[in-house]
Formats: sequence, structure tokens, C-alpha cells
Amino acid sequence: MTAARFIPLDFRERPAAEMRERAALFSELMRRRRTVRHFDSRPIPDGVIEHALITAGSAPSGANRQPWHFVVVSDPAKKAAIREAAEKEEREFYSRRASKEWLEALEPLGTDADKPFLATAPVLIAIFLRRFNFDADAKRLKNYYTAESVGIATGMLIAALHNAGVATLTHTPSPMRFLNDLLDRPPHERAFVLLVAGYPSRDAVVPEIGKYPLDELASFV
Repeated sequence: MTAARFIPLDFRERPAAEMRERAALFSELMRRRRTVRHFDSRPIPDGVIEHALITAGSAPSGANRQPWHFVVVSDPAKKAAIREAAEKEEREFYSRRASKEWLEALEPLGTDADKPFLATAPVLIAIFLRRFNFDADAKRLKNYYTAESVGIATGMLIAALHNAGVATLTHTPSPMRFLNDLLDRPPHERAFVLLVAGYPSRDAVVPEIGKYPLDELASFV
């Protein structure tokens, strides 16, 4: 086994007052983030998606295996094909697969099997989880804590896009094997989430919902 090489940590310590200010400002920014289902077709400026993906790729992962792959889809024909396949699965979900309790939980959010945003939004980012990687000699390398790692990377991607002024929606039709076929991804990758990204339409509305306050979402012991 090759010994690990270590380098000095590049970390900027900040004064306490600045730490509190930055934490509060970022909290306020992220509290304004909402899942959007009404998108404008305007393109996202060059470089924004790329930098957000670099941010996502900096996420921690088990044994630093980085078990993710991001496919950025902007081709209209490809987006239309994804919409068609996703809506087929969604119709099955709403008509047969979902329990009564699940449908009742979704009802206040106004969701249904129609997903026009998959074709309207300028960008879809299909996030794939890699169960294993291959080294330079084609030897299979097991990945660790894959769901946790890809989940963290996805959260960082959403935060980076929102910080840049891009609205998002996490879409998870089940099953999502059609994404492997449409996007030519190998069998050892599993679609984790389909992230819709773009500008909200001018008439976009969102459900009036709340989030848990601090004393309900966290405990300090």
C-alpha cells in the first residue's frame, strides 16, 4: 500500500464577530431557498453550473472515493426524452405504487404526474451514485458510504446553485433506471437524483409551508 502524502491545511480562521455574521448571512440566504416547479427557459450564464459542480465535487466522501458522477443535460431532445420516461414512471406511482398515506402527504404540495419543468428548465443535472470505481489497471475498487457521500455532494450542489442565483428542484421518479439508458451510464452507477436548475418563471408560486425552528430541529447537550 502506498503511504499517504500529507500537505499543510489551507484554512482561514476568522474573528468571532465575522464568524457569526457570515453564519447569519448564509442562514438567511438559504432560508429563502425554495423548491421551484415553474421554470423559465432562459439559459444559465456560462461558468455557473461548472463552478457549482466543482463545489459539489469538493464534498467529503468515504475513503475519498468520490462515488459520484454528474451528467449535465441541456439538449432539448434529450430533456424531452427524460420527461417522457419520468412521467411514465410518475403515472405508475400516482395510480398504483404510492400508498394512500403517501398521496395524502403530497396533496398539500400540489404535485402530480405531469412534469413540464423537465423540458422547460434550461438544465437538468442527473446525479449518479457509483457503487465502485476502477483503477488504472481496470481493477475494481469498492466505494464506501456511497449514499451518505453523494447526499452531501448533492446538498452542496444545491447550496452552490442557490448562492449563484439558480433555482432548483430535486426530482426522484422511482425507478430511475431509464436515466442510465438515456444518458449512457454504466450498470455500476445508480441514478440518485435528477436536479432541475434554472430561473423561476415570472409567475412562479410555491406552497406556503414552514420549517422546523431551531429548538425542534436540534438538541444541544
